Amino acid sequence: MTEQPYEQPPLSDEAQTQARQAVDESAALAAGIVYAVVDGNGTLARGSGAVSATKLTDGAYQVIFNRNVSRGAFLCTIGLSADAGASPPGEVIVNLRAGTSNGVFVLTHDSTGKIADRSFHLAVVLP
Repeated sequence: MTEQPYEQPPLSDEAQTQARQAVDESAALAAGIVYAVVDGNGTLARGSGAVSATKLTDGAYQVIFNRNVSRGAFLCTIGLSADAGASPPGEVIVNLRAGTSNGVFVLTHDSTGKIADRSFHLAVVLP
């Protein structure tokens, strides 16, 4: 079976403006970890350095941080934002968000590989 590449939806002009405004210059060069916990509907449940989360389409999300994350390592896993419970199984793919250096693109699938909405935990380790 040959996998078809998934193309990120383009970043809208409004989203580009919001991403630029989200950058905190005082934190821009700081090493460390920023993170976001995002619900399957795209709501930012909690985070550190995370400014917003948006559901773009089924299973596709963007997370905007307050600093450049383009040189970081992206770590992501399926998981609920609640204190207890179990998430439906699934898989996740992450990459830098096209069109901005302070955003991450997340694509979630069910355990069969079909694109599906899933809550997730995303961490970016910054050098």
